[in-house]
Order: sequence, then structure tokens, then C-alpha cells
Amino acid sequence: MKVLDQILSQSAYSHEIDVPLGKIDIADWLFTLPEAEYLRCCVPDHIASGITTADDGRRMVINVEMIGSGLVVQHYVAEEARPDYVRMNSISDVFTANGRTQVNVLWELIAEDAGNGRTRYTNRVTARPTDAFMDFLAQHGLRFEDAAAGRQAAGGDHNRRETPFFAESIARRAQEAAL
Repeated sequence: MKVLDQILSQSAYSHEIDVPLGKIDIADWLFTLPEAEYLRCCVPDHIASGITTADDGRRMVINVEMIGSGLVVQHYVAEEARPDYVRMNSISDVFTANGRTQVNVLWELIAEDAGNGRTRYTNRVTARPTDAFMDFLAQHGLRFEDAAAGRQAAGGDHNRRETPFFAESIARRAQEAAL
């Protein structure tokens, strides 16, 4: 199996908000999100956030957070950015007790009509190993299955906690824009 075909962890959590889908703009929210608001969305895990561009001009978001016991620096580049769907891709640096490695993280932010003037926000995160990650495991005598189980538990817990806060922040942004 090729490295990119393997899944290190995957989770998706949803939260409904009292805002109609037509008022939601996830892309605008993400690319104008103040750092202080990002920090409030998953205390104490979220450490820092910034917005920049890649060399080719695509929009980027840099997030620094703790996922379990690993400090993760994510370099998310926008692959698709619409009001109802954003797909960000990152080769993320992970700092662990055993040293530094990298994983590939796909972050999808999804808004869907939940009916009755409500929107369902889904935060989907998929992490895949990189060649550097597989080399890191081999150098430290670690099994992929064990690393994946640890990442699944930590990543799933983090996503479960941040999703409702992201959704409510998106709702507040939509309500402020309507004023």
C-alpha cells in the first residue's frame, strides 16, 4: 500500500447552528478569523493562527495547536474555498517526545442545509502519513498501527471539542454580517 493511500486518522463531527445556509460564508470566516477567536475555539489546544499566502498566491492558514501530546504546526493551503465548503491541505510539522516529523492533513469545513432555517456545520479532518513520517516510525522502532491508534484517539478528541466552537463562531460571523 502506498503511503498516501494509508489513513493515520480520520474524524468528522457536526454541529447545527440557528443560521440559514444562505447566510453562511465559511471561506470568508476562515480567511478573516482573528487569532483570539481561533484560540477560543479549542482551549487550551489552540496556540496560534495566522493568514498568509503560498508562493503561488493561494490563500493559506497557519495553525499551531496541541493534538494529544504533539505540538502541530499546520501549513494549510486552500484547494477549494466556497461559502459552503472549504478544503485545506497541509504538510504539517509534528513535534513529539521522540523528535520532529511530518503528516499530511486534509481539513474540510462543510455547511449543509439542516432545514427550518438551520445549518449543519461539519468539521472533517483526515491525516495521512508522509514518507518522512514512515521513516520516523522506522527510526524509532514504532509500529504504524500504534501511531495510527494514538493519532485517531487524540485527533478525534480534538476535533470533537473544537467543532461546536467553530460552528458557533461561523454563526456569529453570519449574524454580524447581517446587521
